[in-house]
Amino acid sequence: MVRLCAAMSYAFTFHDAPLFALPSGALHWPDRDLLVVSDLHFGKSARAARHGGAALPPYETRETLLRLETDLDTTQARHVLCLGDSFDAPDIGAALPEEEQLWITRLQAGRGWTWIEGNHDPGPMNLGGSHLAQLTLGPLTFRHIATDTGRGEVSGHYHPKARLALRGRSLSRPCFLLDEHRLILPAYGAYTGGLFTQSAPLATLMQPKAQAILTGPTPCAIPMPR
Repeated sequence: MVRLCAAMSYAFTFHDAPLFALPSGALHWPDRDLLVVSDLHFGKSARAARHGGAALPPYETRETLLRLETDLDTTQARHVLCLGDSFDAPDIGAALPEEEQLWITRLQAGRGWTWIEGNHDPGPMNLGGSHLAQLTLGPLTFRHIATDTGRGEVSGHYHPKARLALRGRSLSRPCFLLDEHRLILPAYGAYTGGLFTQSAPLATLMQPKAQAILTGPTPCAIPMPR
């Protein structure tokens, strides 16, 4: 299933589709000219402030957009697929600052753009692109939340993180999770938090031989920590 661990991206094959896990947490499918990201959570700081939650830096959407722009410049992908929870609440898209809305519009220009519905953003957004419950491309089906029966399934939702013990210290890093049937992407948005792989439901959802592909400067796969 896994092919190689290379600098700047991690190449692997999933249901006969050659894919690349990028350092940022994005997934690149060159044969489809596709960049996949999950759980952007645009407007997270605005929503937290509105509801009296923990104060977050107000520039988290801009940081996420800069990361996305960099990945698009690197991959030159002509289609972007956002795997749900792209916005932190159904009405946040319209409430984003004009600069950020225009930035999203600029990234969409000349590209196909698909928003998959998530539990935070179940309805269409007023920011261009198409809005779908799920999408099947060749051998892969893209949706927000993994299912028990999914095969060739690519999803997000859980914000997986791997916790490792290294020289007496505990380290954690967002990660992709991969087994024979499903691939779960890490959260792409800034300040999104995460769920450790040892936690339910990830520990029970993923098969015993599942791998965690760690994000970072040189993505690499390890056995999924349990």
